[in-house]
Amino acid sequence: MRHRNGLYYARFYSKGQEQWIPLKTELFEVAKARLREQIGEIKEEKGPDDALARGRMTFGEAAAVFLERLKASGLGLQGRRTTRKRITESSIHYREQTVRALLKSWPELETTDVRKISETDCEKWSERFASRYSATRFNNTLDSMRHVFAVAVKAGARHGNPAEAIGRCEVRPKMIRLPERTQFSEFVEAIEMAGAWCSRDCANFVRLLAFTGCRKNEAANLLWDDVDFEKGRIHLRVTKNGKPRYVPLIPDARALLEKLKKERVDASDESPVLSVREAQKAMDHAAAKIGMTRITHHDLRHLFATQCIEAGIDIPTVSRWLGHVDGGALAMKVYGHLRDAHSTEQAQKVSFGR
Repeated sequence: MRHRNGLYYARFYSKGQEQWIPLKTELFEVAKARLREQIGEIKEEKGPDDALARGRMTFGEAAAVFLERLKASGLGLQGRRTTRKRITESSIHYREQTVRALLKSWPELETTDVRKISETDCEKWSERFASRYSATRFNNTLDSMRHVFAVAVKAGARHGNPAEAIGRCEVRPKMIRLPERTQFSEFVEAIEMAGAWCSRDCANFVRLLAFTGCRKNEAANLLWDDVDFEKGRIHLRVTKNGKPRYVPLIPDARALLEKLKKERVDASDESPVLSVREAQKAMDHAAAKIGMTRITHHDLRHLFATQCIEAGIDIPTVSRWLGHVDGGALAMKVYGHLRDAHSTEQAQKVSFGR
């Protein structure tokens, strides 16, 4: 269409709506060429939304809609009797991983029309997947599958959710095996003396995780500007739930950070406190060398919480330091037995005798 200003426009109709796209030319032949380009671009953009419009879709198309909506809304999944909260980038990435794992474990699923997928098909998949992956991984992948089918049901592409009746796996609490104080010192020393170019940096990384209860990513993103020696705390800007928090410096953490600061007098406030971002391989080698049970970065967080609770700090306070937002419910579930043991030990000090 030619506008009264002399310029040509492409007029499109999509889903009952009219749209005018400027072709930015007064020459008819040029306008025709640009119109063809616009048509090609629009055809390339057609995807999951077109499947929604026509009411028929493959599982892969429904999965794409599910992930697109998750990213666009920025909100978590709608659960039963729950309030939707803002979702973090890491949570979106995890959902993408579960969808990829689902499609990989069921190769023909992506191109299969959602109408042709039965409850029996889903049950067979669940048996295969549950035998290969952890209960947590299975439950989250199943959850993603249900939401993908929900997209198809809402679009009218099928009736009923075939994954709704599949039961979740029981998640058994992980048996936490942590090193004793003397063993931890030996463990860190083995890391530091391993002889690699980054051995000392890895040891400091492990120490900071254990002395602060930070997650791996939180510690890796800690800058010198986030360390407040005067107030005795560190400011964690990058956290799992996206909510910054402060963690107090216990004496060991303060001593470590003061030592690192003296060694790096030229470091700016915007410089990372740590020179490495993970140390799992170094930890594995050190544990094997001293005959200690293998531990992970996250186990160092458990170690911090355990030491705090055994020192007499109440669980709600430790929970806040760890960044939990449930008032201590999770910490009580994981570490409650430590408090019981500590209480029993302390009770022996109470006496009515002289």
